[in-house]
Amino acid sequence: MARKRLSLCCSTTAAAALLIAAPPALAGSKKEAAAPEAVPSHLAGFMQGAAVQSYYKHYRGPQWFADGGEAVAELAKVLRRSQLDGLPQGPSLAEQVERAALSAGTKSKSERAVAEQLLSAAWVTYVEAIERPSNDVIFGYPTLVARPSTPHAILTAAGSAPSLAQHLAKVSEVNPFYSKLRETAWAQAGSNPVAVPDPRVVLNLSRLRSLPRTERYALVNIATQTLTMFENDKPVDSMKVIVGADDLPTPMISSVIYYATFNPYWNVPAHLVRKTTAPAVLKQGKSYLTVRGYQVMSGWSSDATVVPPDNVDWAAVAAGRTTVRVRQNPSAYNSMGKLKFSFENGEGIFMHDTPSKALFSKAERTLSNGCVRLEDARRFGRWLLQREPVAPSSTPEQFVPLPTGVPVYITYLTAQENNGKIAYLKDVYGWDAGGRFKPLGASASAAR
Repeated sequence: MARKRLSLCCSTTAAAALLIAAPPALAGSKKEAAAPEAVPSHLAGFMQGAAVQSYYKHYRGPQWFADGGEAVAELAKVLRRSQLDGLPQGPSLAEQVERAALSAGTKSKSERAVAEQLLSAAWVTYVEAIERPSNDVIFGYPTLVARPSTPHAILTAAGSAPSLAQHLAKVSEVNPFYSKLRETAWAQAGSNPVAVPDPRVVLNLSRLRSLPRTERYALVNIATQTLTMFENDKPVDSMKVIVGADDLPTPMISSVIYYATFNPYWNVPAHLVRKTTAPAVLKQGKSYLTVRGYQVMSGWSSDATVVPPDNVDWAAVAAGRTTVRVRQNPSAYNSMGKLKFSFENGEGIFMHDTPSKALFSKAERTLSNGCVRLEDARRFGRWLLQREPVAPSSTPEQFVPLPTGVPVYITYLTAQENNGKIAYLKDVYGWDAGGRFKPLGASASAAR
């Protein structure tokens, strides 16, 4: 989608350590007997076949046949539906698993060990698929990008689990929202592994896989224009939001909020300066700026200074031959309202208050320049700060740190479970139909 996009505010870098870290891999248990020799014909079809084979030479792998076949049955079930998880070859892997399980009981000890390797390779392939990060999400910090586990870590976790079958079920759940949508789609397809899944469901599941692995987070669904606050995977509060218009869409983002900004400035988007501000100044003079609390700034850096509006060639600004930064001081009319919540994303996107409350009565609220306007910024601030959100002073741009960083996830969920069926929402941005958000990057979005 061809887009022209500028930011409404100067982005401020949060200088805080990220709270989310991947758990350490478990140590494997040393195998008592020597591992079987390589069996390339069984593992050649698996990308990580060599790694699985190497693991079994040094460690005791998952005992797939030690529980009367429960783990094998669970693995086959997981693989049969795994086209929904983004693993197209899942049903064929399920067939291999079932064939290996049937023949294992009649084979020698070494051939039984080969069957276990095949099942382990199938499980590694599946886990790598569900841990693959979405390409459509902007991750505010490198540490938020899910790092696929190594075959060693996957097999060690499976082998050390008290119940292998329960371990498979827990890992494949991904998160409650993911499993609910997948199970509904699977039931609606009649649990038919050869049925081609709806691409929209697969897309929505890939977006849900990027949900923060944390107890407390905020989720914005662009499709429904709502913000929901979660604690222990349970919604505790929600409100309406306003998101980007079709030509200035709000991107999907995974980041962390570390502070609230009281009395924020509003940096007028460049396209509004060109279309509205500059023509008004040419017609009414600098009084247009004074009445509205606008200031002309020397640039976009944090040490930019106020410059006289007479120094600006407003005709050139209106014609698009030059650009200028115009910001609005905090006031009852400031477009940022009284509170702003920034988070790293490289696109100048943030969440903020707004004086235009009447817009929240609209059914479809794709009206902003890309940022997320909050129906009740004070209520959201109270949840983030865990206390009443009170400005330290009347000074502009007061940064108040949160007690702890809170993950925020902005996504685009257009397929939802509704009374046991999949309900599809309007694809307002066309992303389900193959459209893609095209990030401009930090250098191109100085303010939103």
